[in-house]
Amino acid sequence: MNFAGYRELLSIAPVRRLLLVAMLARIPHAAAGVLVTLHVVDTMGLGYGAAGGVAAAVTVGIALGAPWRGKRVDLVGLRRALIPSVISEVAVWSVAPFLGYQLLLVAAVIGGLFSVPIFSVVRQALGVMVPPAKRRTAYALDAVGAELTFMVGPAAGVLLATTLHSVAGLILIGAASAVAGLLLMWFNPPTRSGQPDSYQQDVNDEVASMEELSPAEAADSQSFAGTNAVGRFWGRTRGNLAWLNVGVIAVLGASLGAGLVLSGTDVGIVAVLRDSGQISEMGIVLVFWCAASVVGGLIYGALSRPVNPLWMLAAMAVLTIPMGFATDTWTLALYSIPPGLLCAPVLTSSAERIAELVAEKRRGEAMGWYGSSLTLGSAVGAPFGGMMIDAVGPWGGFTMIGVLAAVLALAGLLAQSLRRRSLRYPASV
Repeated sequence: MNFAGYRELLSIAPVRRLLLVAMLARIPHAAAGVLVTLHVVDTMGLGYGAAGGVAAAVTVGIALGAPWRGKRVDLVGLRRALIPSVISEVAVWSVAPFLGYQLLLVAAVIGGLFSVPIFSVVRQALGVMVPPAKRRTAYALDAVGAELTFMVGPAAGVLLATTLHSVAGLILIGAASAVAGLLLMWFNPPTRSGQPDSYQQDVNDEVASMEELSPAEAADSQSFAGTNAVGRFWGRTRGNLAWLNVGVIAVLGASLGAGLVLSGTDVGIVAVLRDSGQISEMGIVLVFWCAASVVGGLIYGALSRPVNPLWMLAAMAVLTIPMGFATDTWTLALYSIPPGLLCAPVLTSSAERIAELVAEKRRGEAMGWYGSSLTLGSAVGAPFGGMMIDAVGPWGGFTMIGVLAAVLALAGLLAQSLRRRSLRYPASV
């Protein structure tokens, strides 16, 4: 392990600034979920099901918008691509708190569709700003920053709703999200090599001495990527998806599975603590879970070789199942540590694979699809886990999401194995 790599990256001023901006920019989005829930339940007097409907509407908008937003970054550059997002964040969330439920659903879809694509932009920029051999460490730092953000964001949302009002809170969230977009436009991190600006030149000067991708890592990347058979198919039918290949599809499956486990675990934690009458202690479990993810991310970022995200997803899925058998806060917190250790590494490894497998000119779109698959997994995990919790109890929810994610991971690994075998022993024609 090489923990010195973190010091090397953080010594690069542009990288350090981007990671800091990313952390600050994610806080409004992290706070928005709990704030929307409190607005629907407390201010509008509706139930948690209705609140879940609004959250699902935002999720649908994000899933539909992420690939398009990423492609706009590829085509017109970061600053021009973010203008609609900055305008929309202010406009939508200044009006949404005053709407009835049906119109709030429409506003939520629009808000998600045009939300600032922080995740994909930051990952795309890091893929350009650091050499391939350092991407793992860079993405690990970003994943750790995201975990820290999700420790702060929900608490900030509750504070806004309780000290001010959910209406004022949502308006402030929209304004803060717009400011986040403006910060990204101001820093304008490079999304493609050779961009003619001083920011990219600073990066080039400071990373010139960093090592390049090792032969072993390059060979591993090539074996993971497979061939471009699926890409050629899509290239004939839709040229803008020619970058899609077996390796990329496997990564998208890994991110979908990760989203499924994470959102399902959120619901399961609430169910376990409600059953034990300790829902007020939920923060203790979240701290353990997120702290484990931070530790796991730092360890993974210091490794000398990558690990297939599908293997880590399978392990995380299996280790999530025991959480359903916890009986109190502290048992649940301890059970959350093993799967938590793999959370940030799965996200880091999958983002690293996308950066390796997709050319820079298509990477923004690919990162957008990556974000959509993660979002789709999050949208599926909560209701699937919730149905099983309603049917048989919390253990059923954790078991359901664990089994689904494990099956998804194993299917991806099997597809990779069959593809490698076909390359070694091609059929005679």
